[in-house]
Amino acid sequence: MGKYEKLIEKILLGKSYQNIDFNDLLNLLLNLGFEQRIKGSHHIVFKEGIDEIINI
Repeated sequence: MGKYEKLIEKILLGKSYQNIDFNDLLNLLLNLGFEQRIKGSHHIVFKEGIDEIINI
């Protein structure tokens, strides 16, 4: 199982979701096809076809 699969499993099982490294989460989302826009310290992640945005 690769790094991203382990991270997805950790998130879905609710294991230590508060301890996920910012860069790991951001790279996972980008790897899943999301795009990123940065406004100041806010990283806004979005994907065509998904109405909600993620602001981290």
